[in-house]
Amino acid sequence: MDRVLFLTGTPMENRVEEFRNLVAHLRPELAERIAPADALLGPRAFRSAVAPVYLRRNQEDVLVELPEVVHVDEMEEFSAADRAAYRQAVADGNFMAMRRAAYAVPEQSAKLGRLVELVEEAEANGLKVVVFSYFRDVLAVVADALGPGVHGPLSGSVPPARRQEVVDEFTARPGHAVLLAQIQAGGVGLNLQAASVVILCEPQVKPTLETQAVARAHRMGQVRTVQVHRLLTPDSVDERMLKILHGKARLFDQYARRSDLAEQTPDATDVSEQALARQIIAEEQERLGTQHPAPGRSLPAPPPVSRGGSRAGPG
Repeated sequence: MDRVLFLTGTPMENRVEEFRNLVAHLRPELAERIAPADALLGPRAFRSAVAPVYLRRNQEDVLVELPEVVHVDEMEEFSAADRAAYRQAVADGNFMAMRRAAYAVPEQSAKLGRLVELVEEAEANGLKVVVFSYFRDVLAVVADALGPGVHGPLSGSVPPARRQEVVDEFTARPGHAVLLAQIQAGGVGLNLQAASVVILCEPQVKPTLETQAVARAHRMGQVRTVQVHRLLTPDSVDERMLKILHGKARLFDQYARRSDLAEQTPDATDVSEQALARQIIAEEQERLGTQHPAPGRSLPAPPPVSRGGSRAGPG
């Protein structure tokens, strides 16, 4: 009998329909019976509906010997200059500029200052560090602050073979080293277990991006506790994003984390970047009292996500 098996770490990212499309290739008759309404019946009913075709093994189920991973949210206030840049980005409805406003004036950036401190602490302890950001210009600011000797940055414009060469050079360097990577390029498909310190320059729109990035270091072969530092600015887009995405991640855990599951309710992680941007922009414009768009005018959409090396947002 012919058999088909799909292997994936992310059977779906946004909508239950994505999962149903995969099921349709395996068991068309079952896909027809799995409707989005099944999710509304609750986690148990949904997991039962998809159980015949979905088996999930979480990392902790199969790699019990992995060392601990410690997550720390580093809260750093805006400098006066960065706050001014942030308020302007909010007034302009520029979601991408809001996300990286904390690095707008590098010499006064509290986030960047804390990042340098974390790298210096890692250097004192002989630990390797990988720094992730969605934005190439943020990585350029980090590279300037850390000085010569950093590896990368890895980005979509770097061919896969060269990415591996950079990782190999980073791994082979004795003692402390720093690797910079765009999270879309360095967060998938590479083994970075030489690093035991992970720094996230900003929260990501999709929690899976952060999870996959951390998993590059916290994987088989890792022998040290992995320290994950996420740099955040209070009273900003960072906190807005975390509040919204925390609820999405919680629902994913209910519907899709256990091994009898498949995916979650339609709105568990059903949040597009554009929808998230519009909601956060509106809330921040109201909080800061900046100018709203004229009646009947929609908020500007954020720039498209970087693909294949294109720059995410200006800069």
